Amino acid sequence: MLSGHSIVTPGYRGGFGQSPVTLIRDHQACIPLTRILGDGDILVLLTPVVAPPQPNATLSKDPFEPLGLALAARHPWIRHVPYTSRNGMTSTHVGFIKRAKAVIFVISGPPAAGQPSQIEMAEVARLIGDQRPQVIIACRDVQTLGLVESSFPTIVQLPGYLPADLQTAAAVLFGEAAATNSGSMNVQELIMTPKFWPPESWNALDVTPVLDLWNQCLPDQFRLEKFPLQSLLQRDGYAMHFVVRLPETREIVGFCATYTTFVDKAGERLIGSLAMIIVRSSYRRRGIGRSLYEHALKQLNRIRGVDRIQLGSTFPRLLSGIPMGFASEEWFQRRGWQMDRQGPGRGQDIYDWVLRIEDWPTGGISSGTAGLSFRPGSFEDFETIMDFVEKESNQKDCTGWYDQYMNLAHDGRLNEIMLGFERSEIVASALIYTPHQGSQLSLDLPWARTIGPDVGGVACICIADGNIGTTSSKDTIMIRLLDACIMALKSQGMNYVFLDAIKGGYEGFQSMGFQKWAVYRDLWQSI
Repeated sequence: MLSGHSIVTPGYRGGFGQSPVTLIRDHQACIPLTRILGDGDILVLLTPVVAPPQPNATLSKDPFEPLGLALAARHPWIRHVPYTSRNGMTSTHVGFIKRAKAVIFVISGPPAAGQPSQIEMAEVARLIGDQRPQVIIACRDVQTLGLVESSFPTIVQLPGYLPADLQTAAAVLFGEAAATNSGSMNVQELIMTPKFWPPESWNALDVTPVLDLWNQCLPDQFRLEKFPLQSLLQRDGYAMHFVVRLPETREIVGFCATYTTFVDKAGERLIGSLAMIIVRSSYRRRGIGRSLYEHALKQLNRIRGVDRIQLGSTFPRLLSGIPMGFASEEWFQRRGWQMDRQGPGRGQDIYDWVLRIEDWPTGGISSGTAGLSFRPGSFEDFETIMDFVEKESNQKDCTGWYDQYMNLAHDGRLNEIMLGFERSEIVASALIYTPHQGSQLSLDLPWARTIGPDVGGVACICIADGNIGTTSSKDTIMIRLLDACIMALKSQGMNYVFLDAIKGGYEGFQSMGFQKWAVYRDLWQSI
């Protein structure tokens, strides 16, 4: 039965016998398997439960049965044990692995939405097997799967899992056929690829190499100058950054930025931000990104109070998440990050918007909103503002917002907090800033000033979920609040408005004249 399991169907390839098998590496020197197998030695074959590759195949038939039969024809002590994404490695698998002389683990493709990675299950099987030889058979391009940078010592690549592919693989594993170089990759280079690059803490003294790496790796819209990047990275007490250098020249070829941010005013819970991992293009797929990733996670997990890890950063803002459509989406999926949008932190869309103020539909904005009023904050509002923001940001899981409001209040910039009232009760708030005003917020959010000197920003928008005394809809309050912020920025000489990290409301913002500037995936995991 396939019900409830991950179903992966590769593209169908016609023809029989056209199944090149590539030996990516064999650090264990276990191929051909006749080198390590004797009479009575058990060879365990672990294969995923997937749909047959041929459209007319019977669904009840295991597509990897031809591999099991081809192996058994050469070594009768084969134990073929399927595995599922739902159950992973069970006690049954453990028992077979512990009795085996060697293990063959088949990976059919990348994980389906909401499913764990087969690569992760292969790593679990390898740990269970201890020193037993393990052969990975990848039925997809190993670079696409991320196996090139993995630590598996023996990897064989197939173009798919048609019967001909699998039968040729069995012949190669037992030395009866030669592996074919696909011509699309330098196999010797992949064999020599380092598996681990030791990250070093970045001392922040020379930002120029990191700036060069940043601007090489990111699209032009995210291009930064030296001082803004330096300001974003140099945050004593909140930032830990790491680099990978070439041993010979000390050149920086990989960089990872991380931050810790307080969740609320209690100061006991922290969110760890894996804000950025970038690797020089000519050194990708060599394990540098993975080395930085694993080292950064280990360091963040050691910090007392960190109970959540997110991709991207809150404040200071580098990127709000993974930019939509980047190749890094698959890279993080292979490391267990869920992007099915089925719950908070699982890949929901986050938008950055830009509005030309002359396109703002001011006519009729105030109609039908009796009882609502908007004005900048004042010293007398301080305690009420902070109570409102703490409550609303906690309910909406908006980490770091409370600190931004507090920073403005401590700097005497309460007039840069726009408030919405229904009668005398606060029902909305937002922060406004201009590129050169010098507030902490304008330094933490760099993208408005990179667009242009006449671009102001609106951030940390809080709208009450609704109280007994609130009669206006949230949409009405949002529009009126934006109108008050936009008019305030216009009075300061701004011609454009930038909204960052907005979740939802896509059609509504477009209808009001906003243009999409960037889209990210919201990704976080509780520890």
